[in-house]
Amino acid sequence: MSEHTEIFVAHRNLLFTVAYELLGSAADAEDVLQETWLRWTGVDLASVREPRAYLVQIATRQALTRLRTLRRRKESYVGPWLPEPLLTAPDVADDVELAESVSMAMLLVLETLTPTERAVFVLREVFQLEYDEIAAAVEKNVAAVRQIAHRARAHVAARRPREVVSPAQSRQVLTAFQRAVETGDLQGLLDMLAPDVVMLADGGGVVQAVKVPIRGAERVVKLLSKIPAAASLQLVQINGYPALILHLDNKLDAVLAVHIENNLITGLYAVRNPAKLSAVSRPAAMSRS
Repeated sequence: MSEHTEIFVAHRNLLFTVAYELLGSAADAEDVLQETWLRWTGVDLASVREPRAYLVQIATRQALTRLRTLRRRKESYVGPWLPEPLLTAPDVADDVELAESVSMAMLLVLETLTPTERAVFVLREVFQLEYDEIAAAVEKNVAAVRQIAHRARAHVAARRPREVVSPAQSRQVLTAFQRAVETGDLQGLLDMLAPDVVMLADGGGVVQAVKVPIRGAERVVKLLSKIPAAASLQLVQINGYPALILHLDNKLDAVLAVHIENNLITGLYAVRNPAKLSAVSRPAAMSRS
């Protein structure tokens, strides 16, 4: 194994995690890894003081270019856009900060930032890069990056989930939710939804899905009651937290992720777009180091 390859492989999981947090798409994150590798192979290693930071800088620049393109695509996306769900291994849930940063709820908050704000926030708050390293990655001066970081932190703080629920609590709520759906217990579903719950469904215009957010417990239960009795639900770990995958006619039909506060479901995210379901076939390797 060449030195270039050895260093890249050692940091591959980190680079994938950075790219995914910036893009919300596993497929695009993998493309960023390929682009990063191609550029890395041409780097003179003698000139690299810190390989980790250098590789993150390359990946961030590639992700930013792709993120700006994705934002234009999202403007014409049919219905709500949700991040591509990832099947994650137990070690992701064990890293509380990593799990929160890749949760569906947090990724949706990050969507409200500009591309540069998102990159600065993620690199600083999640991966603890120094300001000069971030400045090199986003091609800004250090003073500007500090200002961007301050603005992004305030923006995220005003919108991020107020409560971080443990995986054990999430699993308990999801198990009860699964049982209620499978048995058709509509009152049970109603009891575990917050009155102001919001449901987002992403079909991408390819499969049937509601094209506007559904607000209110009764409206959400009415929609959930349409899940066919033949559907099977399986509890798995998606984006660091317990979630459900739904199979219909032996085919993966949807991923259902939730956000929980005070033991009630306040956010329900249903991803049905087939193009976004490939990353739940095997656990994604993620890391902050």
